[in-house]
Amino acid sequence: MGSSRNAKHFYVDLLGLTVLHETYRAERDSYKLDLRIGETEQQIELFSFPNPPLRVNQPEARGLRHLAFVVLNMEQSVKELEGKGIAVESVRIDPITGDRYTFFADPDGLPLELVEHAK
Repeated sequence: MGSSRNAKHFYVDLLGLTVLHETYRAERDSYKLDLRIGETEQQIELFSFPNPPLRVNQPEARGLRHLAFVVLNMEQSVKELEGKGIAVESVRIDPITGDRYTFFADPDGLPLELVEHAK
C-alpha cells in the first residue's frame, strides 16, 4: 500500500471493507491497516511504507499475483464498481471451470479479480 490515504479510501469507501485496526509504526514511518471482508472472519492487512518500489507487473514476478473476491452477480458487481469510477476489464469465462471473471486494480496497481462461479 504505497499511498495509504488512497488505498484506505479505495478499500473502505469504494469496496466497503470495514476497518478493524489502524496502527502507525513510528520506527518504520508506516501504517498497518486491518480490514474485514464483509461479515466474515476473513481480513486483509494493508501496509504502507514511504517510497516503496513500484509493483512489477509484466512479466509476472514471484509472490502474490492477485486477490480474488467471489461475487453472486457479476453484472451487478461490475456496474457498482464502474459507478464508483473504477475501470473494470471485460468479463471472461474460464474454459476449464466455466466461472465468469474480470479484473480491476487498486490505487497501487495490485490486480483484483471478481469471480462468479458457474452454476
